[in-house]
Amino acid sequence: MTSTDSAQQPTAEKAPAKDPWDLPDVSGLVVGVLGGTGPQGKGLAYRLARAGQKVIIGSRAAERAQAAADELGHGVEGADNAECARRSDLVIVAVPWDGHGKTLESLREELAGKLVVDCVNPLGFDKQGAYALKPEEGSAAEQAAALLPDSRVTAAFHHLSAVLLQDPEIEEIDTDVMVLGEVRADVEAVQALAGRIPGMRGVFAGRLRNAHQVESLVANLISVNRRYKAHAGLRVTDV
Repeated sequence: MTSTDSAQQPTAEKAPAKDPWDLPDVSGLVVGVLGGTGPQGKGLAYRLARAGQKVIIGSRAAERAQAAADELGHGVEGADNAECARRSDLVIVAVPWDGHGKTLESLREELAGKLVVDCVNPLGFDKQGAYALKPEEGSAAEQAAALLPDSRVTAAFHHLSAVLLQDPEIEEIDTDVMVLGEVRADVEAVQALAGRIPGMRGVFAGRLRNAHQVESLVANLISVNRRYKAHAGLRVTDV
Protein backbone atom coordinates (compact mmCIF):
# COMPACT_ATOMS: atom_id res chain seq x y z
CA MET A 1 0.00 0.00 0.00
CA THR A 2 1.44 3.38 -1.02
CA SER A 3 1.46 6.40 1.22
CA THR A 4 -1.22 7.90 -1.06
CA ASP A 5 -3.43 4.82 -0.63
CA SER A 6 -2.94 5.00 3.13
CA ALA A 7 -3.94 8.63 3.21
CA GLN A 8 -7.17 7.83 1.39
CA GLN A 9 -8.29 5.14 3.83
CA PRO A 10 -11.32 6.24 5.90
CA THR A 11 -10.51 6.86 9.54
CA ALA A 12 -12.45 4.82 12.08
CA GLU A 13 -15.07 6.85 13.87
CA LYS A 14 -14.53 7.19 17.58
CA ALA A 15 -17.27 5.56 19.61
CA PRO A 16 -19.42 8.08 21.47
CA ALA A 17 -18.69 8.43 25.17
CA LYS A 18 -21.00 6.43 27.39
CA ASP A 19 -23.68 8.49 29.08
CA PRO A 20 -22.79 8.38 32.80
CA TRP A 21 -26.50 8.35 33.63
CA ASP A 22 -27.20 5.30 31.47
CA LEU A 23 -27.53 2.89 34.37
CA PRO A 24 -28.56 -0.79 34.43
CA ASP A 25 -31.88 -2.23 35.50
CA VAL A 26 -31.30 -3.69 38.97
CA SER A 27 -34.95 -4.22 39.90
CA GLY A 28 -34.56 -8.00 39.73
CA LEU A 29 -31.63 -8.23 42.16
CA VAL A 30 -32.13 -9.73 45.59
CA VAL A 31 -30.60 -7.31 48.10
CA GLY A 32 -29.28 -8.54 51.43
CA VAL A 33 -28.64 -6.17 54.32
CA LEU A 34 -26.16 -7.37 56.93
CA GLY A 35 -26.93 -5.52 60.13
CA GLY A 36 -30.50 -5.14 58.94
CA THR A 37 -31.85 -4.90 62.47
CA GLY A 38 -29.84 -1.74 63.22
CA PRO A 39 -31.16 1.75 62.43
CA GLN A 40 -29.25 2.31 59.16
CA GLY A 41 -29.69 -1.19 57.80
CA LYS A 42 -33.34 -1.32 58.76
CA GLY A 43 -33.98 2.02 57.13
CA LEU A 44 -32.28 1.02 53.88
CA ALA A 45 -34.13 -2.30 53.83
CA TYR A 46 -37.44 -0.49 54.30
CA ARG A 47 -36.81 2.06 51.54
CA LEU A 48 -35.59 -0.50 49.01
CA ALA A 49 -38.44 -2.91 49.74
CA ARG A 50 -40.94 -0.08 49.55
CA ALA A 51 -39.51 0.72 46.09
CA GLY A 52 -40.20 -2.85 44.98
CA GLN A 53 -36.81 -4.48 45.57
CA LYS A 54 -36.64 -8.00 47.02
CA VAL A 55 -34.86 -7.58 50.38
CA ILE A 56 -33.50 -10.02 52.97
CA ILE A 57 -32.19 -8.63 56.23
CA GLY A 58 -29.51 -10.47 58.15
CA SER A 59 -28.61 -10.60 61.82
CA ARG A 60 -26.54 -12.87 64.02
CA ALA A 61 -29.85 -14.34 65.21
CA ALA A 62 -32.33 -15.42 62.54
CA GLU A 63 -35.26 -14.88 64.92
CA ARG A 64 -34.28 -11.28 65.51
CA ALA A 65 -33.94 -10.70 61.77
CA GLN A 66 -37.35 -12.21 61.08
CA ALA A 67 -38.97 -10.09 63.77
CA ALA A 68 -37.52 -6.94 62.18
CA ALA A 69 -38.61 -8.14 58.73
CA ASP A 70 -42.17 -8.70 59.94
CA GLU A 71 -42.19 -5.17 61.34
CA LEU A 72 -41.02 -3.69 58.02
CA GLY A 73 -43.45 -5.58 55.79
CA HIS A 74 -43.24 -5.06 52.00
CA GLY A 75 -42.13 -8.67 51.53
CA VAL A 76 -38.91 -8.29 53.52
CA GLU A 77 -37.51 -11.58 54.82
CA GLY A 78 -35.19 -12.23 57.74
CA ALA A 79 -32.34 -14.73 58.11
CA ASP A 80 -29.06 -15.18 59.90
CA ASN A 81 -26.15 -13.34 58.29
CA ALA A 82 -24.77 -16.38 56.46
CA GLU A 83 -28.12 -17.29 54.91
CA CYS A 84 -28.75 -13.66 54.01
CA ALA A 85 -25.41 -13.48 52.20
CA ARG A 86 -25.95 -16.78 50.37
CA ARG A 87 -29.40 -15.86 49.06
CA SER A 88 -28.57 -12.33 47.91
CA ASP A 89 -27.13 -10.99 44.66
CA LEU A 90 -26.00 -7.73 46.21
CA VAL A 91 -25.18 -7.38 49.90
CA ILE A 92 -25.16 -4.10 51.85
CA VAL A 93 -22.90 -4.12 54.91
CA ALA A 94 -24.50 -1.99 57.65
CA VAL A 95 -23.03 -3.60 60.76
CA PRO A 96 -21.51 -1.57 63.62
CA TRP A 97 -17.89 -0.60 63.03
CA ASP A 98 -16.61 -2.53 66.03
CA GLY A 99 -17.96 -5.76 64.53
CA HIS A 100 -17.16 -4.97 60.90
CA GLY A 101 -13.97 -6.94 60.41
CA LYS A 102 -15.02 -10.00 62.37
CA THR A 103 -18.39 -10.21 60.61
CA LEU A 104 -16.94 -10.01 57.11
CA GLU A 105 -14.15 -12.42 57.87
CA SER A 106 -16.70 -15.00 59.01
CA LEU A 107 -18.73 -14.56 55.80
CA ARG A 108 -15.90 -14.68 53.25
CA GLU A 109 -17.19 -17.89 51.66
CA GLU A 110 -20.85 -16.81 51.54
CA LEU A 111 -19.93 -13.43 50.04
CA ALA A 112 -17.63 -14.85 47.34
CA GLY A 113 -18.74 -13.67 43.91
CA LYS A 114 -21.22 -11.17 45.39
CA LEU A 115 -21.41 -7.43 44.84
CA VAL A 116 -20.79 -6.02 48.32
CA VAL A 117 -21.73 -2.44 49.26
CA ASP A 118 -20.04 -1.19 52.43
CA CYS A 119 -21.81 1.72 54.15
CA VAL A 120 -20.01 1.54 57.50
CA ASN A 121 -18.58 4.72 59.00
CA PRO A 122 -15.64 4.24 61.42
CA LEU A 123 -16.35 6.85 64.09
CA GLY A 124 -15.37 7.58 67.64
CA PHE A 125 -17.23 9.74 70.15
CA ASP A 126 -16.08 11.84 73.08
CA LYS A 127 -17.25 14.96 74.92
CA GLN A 128 -16.50 17.07 71.84
CA GLY A 129 -18.69 14.93 69.60
CA ALA A 130 -18.09 12.53 66.74
CA TYR A 131 -14.72 12.16 65.05
CA ALA A 132 -13.40 9.96 62.24
CA LEU A 133 -11.27 6.91 62.88
CA LYS A 134 -8.64 5.77 60.36
CA PRO A 135 -8.60 1.99 59.90
CA GLU A 136 -5.26 0.34 59.21
CA GLU A 137 -6.41 -0.49 55.66
CA GLY A 138 -7.40 3.16 55.06
CA SER A 139 -11.18 2.89 55.34
CA ALA A 140 -13.95 0.47 56.20
CA ALA A 141 -14.47 -0.21 52.49
CA GLU A 142 -10.79 -1.01 51.97
CA GLN A 143 -10.88 -3.30 54.99
CA ALA A 144 -13.83 -5.07 53.40
CA ALA A 145 -11.94 -5.44 50.12
CA ALA A 146 -8.94 -6.89 51.95
CA LEU A 147 -11.09 -9.39 53.88
CA LEU A 148 -13.23 -10.35 50.86
CA PRO A 149 -10.78 -11.01 48.01
CA ASP A 150 -13.37 -13.00 46.05
CA SER A 151 -16.09 -10.33 46.30
CA ARG A 152 -16.62 -7.13 44.31
CA VAL A 153 -16.52 -4.42 46.97
CA THR A 154 -17.99 -0.94 46.57
CA ALA A 155 -18.83 1.80 49.07
CA ALA A 156 -22.06 3.81 49.28
CA PHE A 157 -25.03 4.92 51.44
CA HIS A 158 -22.85 6.56 54.11
CA HIS A 159 -24.63 9.89 54.55
CA LEU A 160 -28.24 8.86 55.05
CA SER A 161 -30.38 9.69 58.05
CA ALA A 162 -31.74 6.54 59.64
CA VAL A 163 -34.58 8.63 61.08
CA LEU A 164 -35.72 9.77 57.63
CA LEU A 165 -35.24 6.34 56.07
CA GLN A 166 -37.54 4.72 58.62
CA ASP A 167 -40.25 7.39 58.62
CA PRO A 168 -43.22 6.04 56.59
CA GLU A 169 -44.68 9.54 56.28
CA ILE A 170 -41.72 10.69 54.16
CA GLU A 171 -42.24 9.89 50.48
CA GLU A 172 -38.85 11.01 49.12
CA ILE A 173 -35.31 11.04 50.53
CA ASP A 174 -33.80 14.25 49.20
CA THR A 175 -30.12 13.35 48.92
CA ASP A 176 -27.30 12.12 46.69
CA VAL A 177 -25.38 8.93 47.44
CA MET A 178 -21.65 8.95 46.76
CA VAL A 179 -20.63 5.60 45.25
CA LEU A 180 -17.03 4.38 45.12
CA GLY A 181 -15.51 1.30 43.55
CA GLU A 182 -12.95 -0.21 41.22
CA VAL A 183 -15.18 -1.58 38.43
CA ARG A 184 -17.49 0.72 36.51
CA ALA A 185 -20.23 -1.86 36.04
CA ASP A 186 -20.34 -2.55 39.79
CA VAL A 187 -20.45 1.15 40.65
CA GLU A 188 -23.23 1.74 38.14
CA ALA A 189 -25.27 -1.11 39.60
CA VAL A 190 -25.05 0.53 43.03
CA GLN A 191 -25.89 3.95 41.56
CA ALA A 192 -28.95 2.40 39.95
CA LEU A 193 -29.96 0.79 43.24
CA ALA A 194 -29.76 4.15 45.00
CA GLY A 195 -31.90 5.63 42.25
CA ARG A 196 -34.66 3.13 43.01
CA ILE A 197 -35.44 5.14 46.15
CA PRO A 198 -37.55 8.21 45.28
CA GLY A 199 -35.60 11.46 45.66
CA MET A 200 -32.24 9.69 45.83
CA ARG A 201 -29.47 9.66 43.22
CA GLY A 202 -26.22 7.68 43.06
CA VAL A 203 -23.14 9.67 42.00
CA PHE A 204 -19.75 8.15 41.16
CA ALA A 205 -17.19 9.54 43.64
CA GLY A 206 -13.94 7.71 42.85
CA ARG A 207 -12.11 4.52 43.67
CA LEU A 208 -12.02 2.79 47.04
CA ARG A 209 -8.82 4.60 47.99
CA ASN A 210 -11.01 7.70 48.33
CA ALA A 211 -13.49 6.05 50.69
CA HIS A 212 -11.93 7.36 53.92
CA GLN A 213 -12.94 10.98 53.41
CA VAL A 214 -16.46 9.94 52.36
CA GLU A 215 -16.86 7.82 55.49
CA SER A 216 -15.31 10.57 57.64
CA LEU A 217 -17.73 13.24 56.43
CA VAL A 218 -20.43 11.63 58.56
CA ALA A 219 -18.73 13.13 61.64
CA ASN A 220 -19.29 16.57 60.13
CA LEU A 221 -22.91 15.81 59.32
CA ILE A 222 -23.50 14.72 62.91
CA SER A 223 -22.22 18.12 64.03
CA VAL A 224 -24.52 19.84 61.52
CA ASN A 225 -27.50 17.84 62.75
CA ARG A 226 -26.83 18.62 66.40
CA ARG A 227 -26.44 22.34 65.83
CA TYR A 228 -29.42 22.79 63.52
CA LYS A 229 -31.71 20.03 64.86
CA ALA A 230 -31.74 18.53 61.35
CA HIS A 231 -31.24 15.32 59.40
CA ALA A 232 -28.75 16.68 56.89
CA GLY A 233 -27.82 14.94 53.65
CA LEU A 234 -25.74 15.87 50.61
CA ARG A 235 -26.42 17.14 47.11
CA VAL A 236 -23.69 17.28 44.45
CA THR A 237 -24.16 20.33 42.21
CA ASP A 238 -23.63 20.66 38.43
CA VAL A 239 -23.89 16.95 37.61
